[in-house]
Amino acid sequence: MAQTKDSVAGSIREWVVTLVYVVVIAVFIRSFLFEPFFIPSGSLTPTLLPGDFVLVTKWNYGYSRWSFPFGEPDFKGRIFGSLPKQGQIAVFALPRDPSIDYIKRVIGEPGDTVQVTDGQLYINGREVPRTPAGTYVETPLDSGEGVPIKVRLYREHLPDGVTHLIAKATNRGFANNTPVYHVPPDHLFMMGDNRDFSEDSRYLDAVGYVPLANFVGRARIIWFSIRLDHPWWEFWYWPVDIRWDRLFTVIH
Repeated sequence: MAQTKDSVAGSIREWVVTLVYVVVIAVFIRSFLFEPFFIPSGSLTPTLLPGDFVLVTKWNYGYSRWSFPFGEPDFKGRIFGSLPKQGQIAVFALPRDPSIDYIKRVIGEPGDTVQVTDGQLYINGREVPRTPAGTYVETPLDSGEGVPIKVRLYREHLPDGVTHLIAKATNRGFANNTPVYHVPPDHLFMMGDNRDFSEDSRYLDAVGYVPLANFVGRARIIWFSIRLDHPWWEFWYWPVDIRWDRLFTVIH
């Protein structure tokens, strides 16, 4: 039986209302609860690898304009805010271009001093202990270089008790011999675990100190991971490219 104009119009209205509900629910979840992020580079290797998809919880640090899609609504500061803790991996809006999201580890809190000398991290003038933890072969995606690089792994012991792996390729260059950084009030100092191939707070013109208002959320789980050796549409490689051992692993 043919539909009348009224029934067609009613079906369209129902479809539109359903779509609006779906969009509202999706925006609510993304803004207040969870947001997925893709890891395109190796700045946090070996903790996070290029091709990891991580789930970020939004409530840990409170909410600012950068918690919402497109940086709206336009308000300053944070509500229900709390200070990200040293050692946590967090997503933040890049201070010089808030349309770009970065993900790094919290190293320095407000009032701390941070310095790297001969590749060794110092916080508040004290050497951060680290112990050898083997080696790792970085791919070009990890390091940005054209060939795989064998690097040293260390287990770093931060002052607050968090222990995590870092990768070190050299003790030379600016990233390994920095000035003393004084973390301002309401800012944090962020670093990548891949210490020689991470653009982070050591580079003041590129990242610098990150305002608390720019924090989006805390990275908690790797919910999917795939090697980036082939284009995504070459699905016949998926069974071997998916890193099955990394699925649904907790981030430390």
